[in-house]
Parts: sequence; structure tokens; C-alpha cells
Amino acid sequence: MTATVTALDEPVERVGRGWTAALSLANGAIWVGWYGPLQILLALQAADFAPGTGMSKESLLAWVTGAGAVVSLAANPFFGALSDRTVSRFGRRTPWIVAGTGGGACALLLLAGAGSVWTMAAGWCLVQLTLNAAFAAVTAAVPDRVPRLQRGAVGGWLGAAQILGVVVGTGLATVVGGVAAGYAACAVFTLAGVLPYVLCHQDLRLAVADRPPWDGRAFLAGFWLSPRRHPDLAWAWLTRFLINLGNALVLLYLLYYLRDRLHYADPDQGVLILTAVNGVTLLATVVVSGIASDRVGRRKPFVIWSGVLMAVATAALSGWQTWPGAIVAAALLGVGFGVFTSVDFALMTDVLPRALDRGKDLGVINVANSLPQVAAPVLAAPVVTYLGGYRALYLLAAGVGLVGALLVRRIKSVD
Repeated sequence: MTATVTALDEPVERVGRGWTAALSLANGAIWVGWYGPLQILLALQAADFAPGTGMSKESLLAWVTGAGAVVSLAANPFFGALSDRTVSRFGRRTPWIVAGTGGGACALLLLAGAGSVWTMAAGWCLVQLTLNAAFAAVTAAVPDRVPRLQRGAVGGWLGAAQILGVVVGTGLATVVGGVAAGYAACAVFTLAGVLPYVLCHQDLRLAVADRPPWDGRAFLAGFWLSPRRHPDLAWAWLTRFLINLGNALVLLYLLYYLRDRLHYADPDQGVLILTAVNGVTLLATVVVSGIASDRVGRRKPFVIWSGVLMAVATAALSGWQTWPGAIVAAALLGVGFGVFTSVDFALMTDVLPRALDRGKDLGVINVANSLPQVAAPVLAAPVVTYLGGYRALYLLAAGVGLVGALLVRRIKSVD
């Protein structure tokens, strides 16, 4: 297979296990860099800095994570578009994977030494900027290289790597001893995790003749994917956004939920336990469901029923506010999100409009992962503070996720 011939072609040759494993490890490493801070470290820093700011720890955490999510909204499609047009001997995607993870590691070290709210916020925004550059390139490698009827399986392995990244990031943040050490451990793992892919697997190269001439206005206009021209892509985006919003509402205040509502003795450890339970059940379904959707050639039923199950589990957090209830909910959320993660990813790659814009279009789709991080604090903080507390918050999350699951039926081009 010659890179310049196949860079823009629809892939037909199945990828091997080594390629899938290396790309999955790189993907998981990026998630370590995100979720060590999101699950534990940023919440601990917010609790330390809040007394001097006049804000509650919940509001401060929401402000910082929201600012980072705004950066993520622009960074993912922007760097995806740049990687689409990158001509280098290392390929289109690899240079951005290397630069993004290297920059992300440096940004995590900046967070390790943060001595103020402003340094904390700036560091987190830099983490989002750089790691989204790498993530955009990693996800675009799948439609570049993987044929359609293998994407559910590959999406499953990428999903497994993501949840392992969440578990590893949470574990590193919890057990290495202190906030600074937690950030340093996440930085090292993030950088090391991409090495097998970039060193052992050659990326596809774009021919100079295939790169369109630069036009700034056309470049910016390309980020708008018209729902009228691409309705299936629009419905797929909305489905992903709503289900991820429901999930973000669950995760945002999990540490505070355990400490302030359940009065769990060690909330840091509680988050790690729930994350591990969620990860085990997710791993049990994420690859199997992706393979199953490839074999039956259908995606939508998997997405619908996974969303329904996640809504039921989230509602359980509202009505069964005990530690055993939290464990059961975490397990069910893992089952549902495992199915959703692999099959929805395959569904997204099936509705992409053009081969030349795979990175940019997936970046726009990935906004549906980032935008909930902005919307969740805006919705969650007033609900927890003024509109019914955690019971109302988790009922809201269940309803949002259920609507997202049902809307996948509007997609017409995918069975």
C-alpha cells in the first residue's frame, strides 16, 4: 500500500492487531492526561484555592473546567483541519500526535506547580489545547486506515483504551502522593504512551498535489457543516452531544457527591473505586459490542439501548443515594457507555462527507464531546445549589441522555 495513492481513498485493507493496539495505547495515554486532572487533581486544587476567591469550590471548579472546555471546542476541529492539509515525510497525523502530547505533558507540569487560580486555569486551558491537537489526529487515523466493516471493532478497542486511560489517570492522581506528583505522573504516562505508535507505524502521507490551495475564508467556512446538506451528520452530532452531556453531569461533581451527600469516609478513594467498577463493566462490553455491530451491519439499535440503560442508571443515582446504589449505578453506566462508545464512533465515521476533511469533520463531531464540559457546569451549579440538589441533577442527566438515545432514529443512511 503506497501512502500517496491511498491517503484520500476509502480504505479496504484490514488493519492488524499491532496497529490497533498502538493507536489504542496512544488514545488511552491522551485520556490519562485529561482525566487524572478532571477526576481528582483539579477538584483538589479548587478546594484549596476557593477560600481566597470568594467562590465555592463547586463554582471555581466549574469555571476552570468550563474555560478549558471552551478551548477544546475550537482546538479539536482546528487541529483536525490542519492535519488534513499537512504534507510531511512523517505523514498527516503523526506530527500532530507528537507535538500535541509533548505540549500536553509540559502543560500538566505547569499545573503541578500552580500557585494561584489563574495559573491553574491557564494550565488547564493549555492542556486542552495541546491534547486536543493529538486527539484530533488519533481519531482521524481510523477513517484514514480502517475499512467500514472493521470500525466497530477498532472503535471498541479505542473505547477500551479511553476507559483504561480514565482509570489509570485517576489511579495515578490518587496513589502517587500529592497534587504535584499526580500531575507529573500523568505527564510522563501521556508522553510515553504515544511512542509505540509514532515509532513503529508509518503514517499515510498526503501528496502535495492533493492539498488544496490555501484560502483563509474557505478554511473557516469549512467548519460549518450544514444540517440541511448533511442531516445525518447533524443528528449523529446531536445524539453524541446529549448522551455526553448526561454523562458529564454525572461525573462533574462526583467527588463532592460522595463527600457532601453520601458522606463517604474517603471520597478520593470512592471516586477511584467507582471509576474502576465503571471501567470493568465498560471493558466487558465495549469491544464485544463493536464487533457485534460490524457483524450485523447495524449501529442504531446498539446506540438506542445503551442510552436507555445509561438513563436508568443515572436515575438510580437520584433515587438510591447510598454507597451500594452508587456502585450499582457505576456498573450499569459502564455497560451502557461501553456499547455507546464503540458503536457511536463507528456510526460517526460512516456519515463523514469527504475524505479530504476527515480530521476536520471528526473534530467538529468531537465538539459534541467537549461542549458538554461547558454546558454541564452551567446547568449543574444552579441545580445543585438552588433547584433540588443532587437528586434533581441526576434526574436531569437521565432525561438528557434518554432524549439523545432516541434521536439516533432520525439518522437515515445508517441501519
